Amino acid sequence: MQPTHAEVARTLAAGHLPAVAHIACRPGPLPVRHVIDAQGRVLLLSPAGGAVAAGLRSQPGTGDTAMVLDITDVPPVAGSPALGRVWVSGWVTRLDGDEARRAALDYAEIDASGDLLDVGESKVLHRLDVAEVRYERNDKLVEIDPDDFAAATPDPLRQIEFDLIADLAEHHLAEMSAYVRRQLGPAVQPASEPRVVRMDRYGFLVRLDDKLARLAFPRPVTDRQDLAHLLHPVLCHRCTS
Repeated sequence: MQPTHAEVARTLAAGHLPAVAHIACRPGPLPVRHVIDAQGRVLLLSPAGGAVAAGLRSQPGTGDTAMVLDITDVPPVAGSPALGRVWVSGWVTRLDGDEARRAALDYAEIDASGDLLDVGESKVLHRLDVAEVRYERNDKLVEIDPDDFAAATPDPLRQIEFDLIADLAEHHLAEMSAYVRRQLGPAVQPASEPRVVRMDRYGFLVRLDDKLARLAFPRPVTDRQDLAHLLHPVLCHRCTS
């Protein structure tokens, strides 16, 4: 099993990676803070007097402002392949009053930033109504249905992926190497120690000399504790022998 394109795009756009905004008829791109809430809605947080808020201020009679949110993956460790890039396009609406307060609570569920306390004063929230999602990796561009994008859930391991990979490298290198070699079988035995370079809910990617191999978990994991439970037989092979 592997993540779907919608799941990868949703993971990249979740709000934990740097993003820039391309605003129609405005200079840019502009760095912007954002999250995608539990309902799949894109929320943008910016200074009320900043360039993003000014750029998103619609002109009289023009209605909503068109914008593209542009997010590129940042690999967790050296040697990790990038997951690609996602563009989320649509029309932006400024949120005020009760709507802004509700959106601030939704934003806080993803990123509990103290700046949310200033929404309505020095900070402003906008909502991007998604019309188009494009995902690109290795020069292949995929169009993703906005409903599929909204329904997909971000990977639960993405925020802690670096910590997980570092822990395996520092404390369980021999056990993971032995496990990978057992899984690969005698026909494929790398000269150097196999290294885990990416992880997600479905499995992990291992670097074998100059190649990459994907090993799947028996089932998708739900969180760090679930992953530890699933990996226990791998990291304690003697316990199951």
